[in-house]
Amino acid sequence: MDCVVTGGAGFIGSNLVDALVARGDRVVVLDDLSTGRRENLTGALAAGADLRELDVRDADAVNDVLAEVRPQLVFHLAAQIDVRRSVEDPAYDARSNVLGAINVLSAALAHGVRRVVNTSTGGGLYGDADVLPTPEDHPIRPLAPYGQSKHAAEGYFELYTRLHGLSTVSLRYGNVYGPRQDVHGEAGVVAIFCGCLLEGRVPQIFGDGAQTRDWVEVSDVVAANLLAADSEVTGPINIAGGEETSVLDLVEALREVGAGRGLRLSDPEFLPGRPGEVGRSRLHIGRAREQLGWEPTIDLRGGLERLLR
Repeated sequence: MDCVVTGGAGFIGSNLVDALVARGDRVVVLDDLSTGRRENLTGALAAGADLRELDVRDADAVNDVLAEVRPQLVFHLAAQIDVRRSVEDPAYDARSNVLGAINVLSAALAHGVRRVVNTSTGGGLYGDADVLPTPEDHPIRPLAPYGQSKHAAEGYFELYTRLHGLSTVSLRYGNVYGPRQDVHGEAGVVAIFCGCLLEGRVPQIFGDGAQTRDWVEVSDVVAANLLAADSEVTGPINIAGGEETSVLDLVEALREVGAGRGLRLSDPEFLPGRPGEVGRSRLHIGRAREQLGWEPTIDLRGGLERLLR
């Protein structure tokens, strides 16, 4: 099967590309390499995947590739994901996350794509939710432009389904972690703390550490994408571990896992909380179980072991 993966050189995207190549699909990756890395695709490129270096904000470039490839499936992962940058420059965030999504949808519609699987966010959309675990029909109250732009993109995916009959689905991830997540720069706290453990640096916690997240390992996210692509389900679906874990609990779990490898995590440094960050997050994953047949298979400790390896 011919597939296009936007943002396919990134952390999640490259893991997905590997899975598609492994099952025998022909894969074209679209990535501007601003945060994605060519080396993430070393194995996939050697196995025949094709990398096109372009920005999804370039409508003509996206259209040209889809006109050439005529894929059956498109997985849209390309995005601006830095919450802090979205607060500082919401227009930049919207150009990447909203206009980029429209460009992908328009090209998919024009060139006969059977199904488009969109990457979205859970905690970033629901904000400080009234209900935990939070279901898909909870009110959308993002705390940062990032969540607002991802919600707008979801709306366009559903619009293209209603207006044009294009088959789409949006997967709302919890906090994804796992191999290839960069331990430096803009990365999830799990990867950052693992980097601190391996390099002997002091981990920094913004706020008091009581804030909670719903972590999900990247291989489970890849499995959800494959199931979503093969289904006819539309609309949003939460993909998460279904558990609420505080940042302080994460530190303790990492300390235990590190101790088994002779590694010690330093006591954290506490810094002021950052604007736009959610206090508590736990997603309801019943729809994924019922309509995709998906559920997480890797718990946090098992995922930390895999990431450290």
